[in-house]
Amino acid sequence: MTDILLRSEVAEGVLLLTMNRPDARNAISLELAEELSAALAEFKADSKWRAGVLTGAPPAFCAGLDLKSFSAPDAPRHKVTELITALPLLGKPLIAAVGGAAMTGGLELVLSCDFAIAGPQARFADTHARIGALSGSGMGSLLPRIVGARWARQMMLTCAPIGAETALRIGLVNELVEQEQLVPRGVELATMMAAHDPKLVALAKGVIDQGFRTTLEEAGEIERRTLAERKASGGMEWKK
Repeated sequence: MTDILLRSEVAEGVLLLTMNRPDARNAISLELAEELSAALAEFKADSKWRAGVLTGAPPAFCAGLDLKSFSAPDAPRHKVTELITALPLLGKPLIAAVGGAAMTGGLELVLSCDFAIAGPQARFADTHARIGALSGSGMGSLLPRIVGARWARQMMLTCAPIGAETALRIGLVNELVEQEQLVPRGVELATMMAAHDPKLVALAKGVIDQGFRTTLEEAGEIERRTLAERKASGGMEWKK
């Protein structure tokens, strides 16, 4: 196994993060969780990065928790929960580029990104029930909101994986692309977003994210209030 657990590359305004434990199917060890958390904190704080892409070194996206790291009763599993639940709070768009298996904790990473694209070899599953566990990172709330309650029940209660085409059909991923084009397409989409006024992107993302978690009436009010605050703060022009 390589000593470099997380690879990062910078494009124009875009940070590409690659989980790099291919021999362990990019399972989240304590060390990987800490490196990812640190990299995402820098991504959030550094204004040169305006959008990001999260992917995994082939053959998988992320196989979930590394049980060797977290099997002990006192293992710091909260660090993984903190990592996953921090993704929607970055204030910048983050795309999941899924080229292989995204299982359990890996699926939670996908759900917590702003959206996902996938290659033909992508597979998605929630296996919490199989191992006698419940998610503490939002699986039970995010999955039904993204794919609908019926598909969420099937995935969470059977633990059976679904393929890339089904994931596209039920809205778990936005696009299917050829395997070799997966990361370039992710970077292309992130670059499109990075070209816009970062403050406006953050506001628009906030409107969507807050509205996603509330009622339709409340979501409309959030949008109207955000627009009024934007107008009151000055012009709508962005010069890169």
